[in-house]
Amino acid sequence: MRGPVVVVGDTLLDRDVEGVVNRLCPDSPVPVLDETAHVDRPGGAGLAAVFAAAQGAEVVLVTGLADDAGGARLSALLTAAGVQVYALGLAGATPEKVRLRARGRVLLRHDRGGPAGTPGAPAEAVLRAVAGASAVLVSDYGRGVARQPVLRAALAATRAPVVWDPHPRGPAATPGVRLVTPNESEVRELVEAPTGATRVATAARGAQRLRERWRAGAVAVTLGGDGALLCHSGSTPLVVPAPVTAEGDTCGAGDRFAATASLALARGALVSEAVQEAVAEASAYVADGGVATALPPPVRPAPVTVHAGAAGDRVGVAAAAAVVARIRAGGGTVVATGGCFDLLHAGHVATLQAARQLGDCLVVCLNSDASVAGLKGPERPVMNQGDRSRLLAALSCVDAVMIFDEPTPVAALSWLRPDIWVKGGDYATGGAGSALPEVEVLRRWGGHTVVVPYLDGRSTTDMIAAARSAGGRSGDACAVASTVGADPPPPGPSPLLAGTAVADDRPVR
Repeated sequence: MRGPVVVVGDTLLDRDVEGVVNRLCPDSPVPVLDETAHVDRPGGAGLAAVFAAAQGAEVVLVTGLADDAGGARLSALLTAAGVQVYALGLAGATPEKVRLRARGRVLLRHDRGGPAGTPGAPAEAVLRAVAGASAVLVSDYGRGVARQPVLRAALAATRAPVVWDPHPRGPAATPGVRLVTPNESEVRELVEAPTGATRVATAARGAQRLRERWRAGAVAVTLGGDGALLCHSGSTPLVVPAPVTAEGDTCGAGDRFAATASLALARGALVSEAVQEAVAEASAYVADGGVATALPPPVRPAPVTVHAGAAGDRVGVAAAAAVVARIRAGGGTVVATGGCFDLLHAGHVATLQAARQLGDCLVVCLNSDASVAGLKGPERPVMNQGDRSRLLAALSCVDAVMIFDEPTPVAALSWLRPDIWVKGGDYATGGAGSALPEVEVLRRWGGHTVVVPYLDGRSTTDMIAAARSAGGRSGDACAVASTVGADPPPPGPSPLLAGTAVADDRPVR
C-alpha cells in the first residue's frame, strides 16, 4: 500500500447493555432489564475504521465529532484501536445507538442524539490524506459527512480506488467510484424495485440501475447469509455465495464487508476478488460471534468528573465542551496544554499563564492517576487526580480541566481540536517543529503547536527528592507544601511559536 486507507463518514457511539429479565414492569406489560454490564464501541464509519486497523492497515478516519462527552469517548475508543482521527467539527450531539440485550438477543434499540448536525470544513491535512490514500472507504450513515462539498470534491479527484457504502438518507456517490456496497433493503430504497421479481433479479436490476445512475464501476449488493451479487459494466452479474452459513449477531457485518473490500482494492485486487474476500470475511465474522468478539478489548471508561464547588464546575468533559463551544461560537481562539501537574509549582503556573495569553480560553488536559503511574512509576502521582484538577481549576488563567486516561493526549486533542497546543520546557524543535509529536496531530484540523519558556529550577521530581532526603523534617515538608498554590513570579519572555528552539537545562514536570 502506498498510503493509508482513509475512511470517510459518520461515526456513532454504540453501546450494548447486557442484562437479565426476571419480571415484568408493574405499570405496563413489558420486561424489566436488570443491567449486568455494558460495552461502548465506535459505530458507523468508526466501526469500519476499527475493522480495517485490526487487519494491520494504517487507517485515517475523517469524521465529525461533537463537543460532548460522547465525542470525547469516541475519540478515546478510536485512538486506542490504532485509528488516526481527523476530526471535523460537528454541530449538535453525538448520535448514539443503545441496544438492550438479554441472553444474546436484542430486546430494544434506543437511538438518541437528535437530528444530524452539520460537519465543519476539512483542513488541508484531510485533503492531503484523501489524495494520498491507497484506498478510500466512504461509510455513509446519512448524517452529513458525505455531503460536505469540499470533501466530496476531494473524493472525486483522488486516484485511489473508492468504495462507497451508501445510506438511503445520504447523497449519491461521487462519479467514478470503484465499488458501491449497498445491502438489499438499501437497494430497494435507492432504486424502485419491480414487483413479482425473484430476489436475485431484484438485486441485479437494482444494482445495474444504481451503477448507471451513479456512474460507478461496480455495485455489490450484500445478501446477508447468502453472500453478495456483483454487477459490472455490461457483464452478467456474479453471485458470490457465502462459504459458511451462520446464525448470529449481524451488527457490523456490512461494515466488515466494506472494510475488507477496501483493503483488498488497496492491495491491487480486482473488484471480483475484493468482493469474494469480503464475503468470506463477513461470513466468518458472523460465525465467530460478530461484534462482541471481533473488537479489541474495551477502553476503560473516562475518569469520574470531580465536583468541588466553583473549581469543580470547571472540571470534566462537559466543562471543557461548554467552554470550547462558547469560545468557538464567538470566533475566538481555543488554547490547550497538558501534563501531569503533580505538585503544582511556580514553573507550572508561569507556563499556564503564558499559554492563556495566546487565546481566549485555556483547557488543561490532565493525566489521570493511572496515566501518571504508567509514565512515571507506581510511586507517582503524589497528589491524586481529584486534588490536582481542583488546584488547576482554581487558577484564574485556567478555564477548564479535562482528565484523560491514555499515555498521551492524542485522543483528548482529537476531540478538543484546539487552535493552539502549548508545550513548556526544553523542546528543541528545529526548523519546522517536527520533534514535537503533537505537531502532526494538530495539523489534522489546522491547529498549531507552540512552545513557551518556563521558570528555571522548578521540578516536581526535585521537590519530591528534596522532601525525601530531608527525612520528613517538618520544616522541609512545610517548604515543599508551601510551593503548591504559591503566587508565582511573573512569566518569562513572550511565548515562541513552534519551530523556534527553546532550550534550557530542565523541562517543567
